[in-house]
Amino acid sequence: MSPERDGDAWICVPWSARLIRIYTETTFTELAGKAEQGLATTEEQAELEATLFGFAERIELDSAGRITIPKLHLQMTGLGTEVVIVGARNRLEVRDRNAWTATIPERFARLPSLVAKVESQRKNAPGSA
Repeated sequence: MSPERDGDAWICVPWSARLIRIYTETTFTELAGKAEQGLATTEEQAELEATLFGFAERIELDSAGRITIPKLHLQMTGLGTEVVIVGARNRLEVRDRNAWTATIPERFARLPSLVAKVESQRKNAPGSA
């Protein structure tokens, strides 16, 4: 982690059962800034923002370069003590080790169709050429 590039901390966001997303401070700030802003937000957008940003927590590295996941995030997601850290493009994901390991064959088998589906969605997205 480079403080000049990534910021001085990480942003930890509980995402769903057995999943926590961790972003560099810079990446989280950039992604948060891309969201449409205004006083007249929809109820869903207001709820999303309050929930997402309300649960997000800034965490700093200790002197050994480690982070501590907030206890509330661990409780909310039900993660135990055996986890894996998965690199997922612009973030890290903390996942349950047993659940991750058990689904490796299934996820690997789905990979080609998942790539095709996402590529198709990108081609058909508004503003794509």
